[in-house]
Amino acid sequence: MPTRLQIARKDIVSALDSSGRKVYRWSDLSFLLASNRSFWRLAQSTTTAKFADFLLQRGELKTVRLTSENRPKNDVTRYIRGTASPYEVALSLRPDSYLCHATALFLHGLTQQYPKTIYVNKEQSAKPQGVILNQGSIDRAFSNNQRQSTFVFLYQNWRITILSGKNTQNLEIGTTRDPQGGEVRVANIERTLIDVAVRPAYAGGVYEVLKAYRAAQNRISVNVLVATLKKMNYVYPYHQAIGFYLARAGYDEVWTTRLKKLGLNWNFYLTHKMKDPDYDPNWRLFFPKGLQ
Repeated sequence: MPTRLQIARKDIVSALDSSGRKVYRWSDLSFLLASNRSFWRLAQSTTTAKFADFLLQRGELKTVRLTSENRPKNDVTRYIRGTASPYEVALSLRPDSYLCHATALFLHGLTQQYPKTIYVNKEQSAKPQGVILNQGSIDRAFSNNQRQSTFVFLYQNWRITILSGKNTQNLEIGTTRDPQGGEVRVANIERTLIDVAVRPAYAGGVYEVLKAYRAAQNRISVNVLVATLKKMNYVYPYHQAIGFYLARAGYDEVWTTRLKKLGLNWNFYLTHKMKDPDYDPNWRLFFPKGLQ
C-alpha cells in the first residue's frame, strides 16, 4: 500500500518545479512541507527529515556539501533540484545576499579574468557611524592592510567568500544570468564600480579596478553612480578615488567635475598600505607608482 508521501509525490514535484528554486536549505524544505502539509494530506509525523529522505531516495533532490575553510563546524549541506550553478549555490549561504566585487565585474563583462572566488555580500544591519573624520584618522586607517573576510567556503573547485558589507538596504541590486544560465542577484554596474573602488582587494587590486572603469565607458550613467554613492553615505571620501579612476580611464571632464563638487577636503588614498606612492593633486589622492 503506498504511503502518503508516495501518493502526494506528483503534487510535491509540481511544488518544487513551480517554486523556481534550484537550491534548497533545510529551512526551505521545512517551510515547503509546513505550507503544503494539509493539501498533501501528510501526517504530523512526517518530519522534514522524512520528507527530505523521500525526495533524495527518489532522485528529486541531491545533496552537495560546502566546506568551511576556517570554521569546520560551519560546514553546510544544500539540496539541489536539477542542476544549479556555483553562483546559485553560493547565494544560498546567506538569505537576501547578492554577488559583488570581482564576481559582479565578471558577470557584467568588465574584466577579462575568470575569477575562481565567488564574492557574496550579506549586508549588516544598520549601525550608527562611529568614525570622526580627520586627516590623522584617514592616514592611520590606510597605513594598514585592508581588512578581508576570512569567512570562506569551498565548493567543488570554487572559493566562496562571504562579505558583511555596509547596510545600504540592497541599493542598486538587480538580477542577471550567470554563465550556466541561472538567475542570480548581483550589484548593478554603477554600484559595482563603487564597491571595487572602496574594496579593491576583492577585485584583484587597483590595476584591475582601473581596467574595469575603462571597460565600463559608454555603459554606465555617471549620474546614477554619483547618486548611488551619495545614498551610500560613506564617511571616507571615496568620491576622490572614484573621480581619480574616471579621470584616468578617460571619462569626459563634465563627469569628473561632478565628483570634484563633492569636495576635496582631505588627502586620501586609492588603496591601503602603499609604499612610496605617487600623489595626484587634482584629487588630493595617493596612488601606487606605475598606475597608468
